[in-house]
Amino acid sequence: MRKGLNMRLAAENDLLVIGEAADSDTALAMAIANCPDIVLVDADMVNTDGIALANILHTMCPQTSVIILSIHDDARTCRRAGDAGAAAIVVKSLPADTLLTAIRDVVC
Repeated sequence: MRKGLNMRLAAENDLLVIGEAADSDTALAMAIANCPDIVLVDADMVNTDGIALANILHTMCPQTSVIILSIHDDARTCRRAGDAGAAAIVVKSLPADTLLTAIRDVVC
């Protein structure tokens, strides 16, 4: 999924993908090193779940907004994401345009 998402985002003229990570430890190191505007994280990442990672990123990289991608579409998951400082949560089953809209809304 990560490769497909990378390709989809790279096709957008106004977006620049600066990296991708297979696990939360790598994602955190890359975010600290690169200070991106947005980090997309999967709610079910390896090592640390994406919501916990959002909380860490919110503290360590306050200039970086986090969008969580999740298969879960329930109030508890949305509340946890918001409490962790995530700028948005996008359900994976929604069309790709939903994620693109979320990214652009968070940046603006």
